[in-house]
Amino acid sequence: MRVSSRSQWWRRNGSDADAASSAPAADDASGRLAVDLPKATAVSPPTADEQDLDQFVKWIRADAGAPTTTPESAHPETILTTEEYPNMSSLDDALQQLLAIEGATGAAIVDYASGMALAQGGNPSFDLGIAAAGNSNVVRAKLVTMRDLGVTDEIDDILITLTSQYHLINVLNTKSANGLFIYLVLTKTSANLALARHKLKAIAAQIEV
Repeated sequence: MRVSSRSQWWRRNGSDADAASSAPAADDASGRLAVDLPKATAVSPPTADEQDLDQFVKWIRADAGAPTTTPESAHPETILTTEEYPNMSSLDDALQQLLAIEGATGAAIVDYASGMALAQGGNPSFDLGIAAAGNSNVVRAKLVTMRDLGVTDEIDDILITLTSQYHLINVLNTKSANGLFIYLVLTKTSANLALARHKLKAIAAQIEV
């Protein structure tokens, strides 16, 4: 009967091998110590209280004006400041009020230094952009004439009467809207000129840039 080498080894070293197998650690074939390492502790999901605390911190940061996005996800090119850009919401609101005046067919809020309309609307049957630039020349010429004459009064409004239209120019003299004027086009047959001038003056006082 053939006896394997394992059986011969077991007869010689069986009891010693059993003792060795119960030891806490043993060297493997490469000479490294085999040690039973503790298993990593499982990470439990956050509790409801922890989630509420995280949400509360986010709210506090938002109220304090802290950024809620990382620099990589932010878009600085979309951030506008009041020093660099006019208050377009105020201009748009004023424009809607101007067009609501009885007989109004067009209106624009214009920078007379550049001749550019910051806001315009309506359908007066002509190009408001060209009219804004042309009336800028009218305002500048009048201001130069007043300076040459030594007149220190401020321009309230300029009225240009056409066959079928009134063109009203109201120069804004407030600190928040200096350098602008309102250009309002009215139809003669449906407009009340006195009431329109009154409403125009009230709207002009509200404009801030």
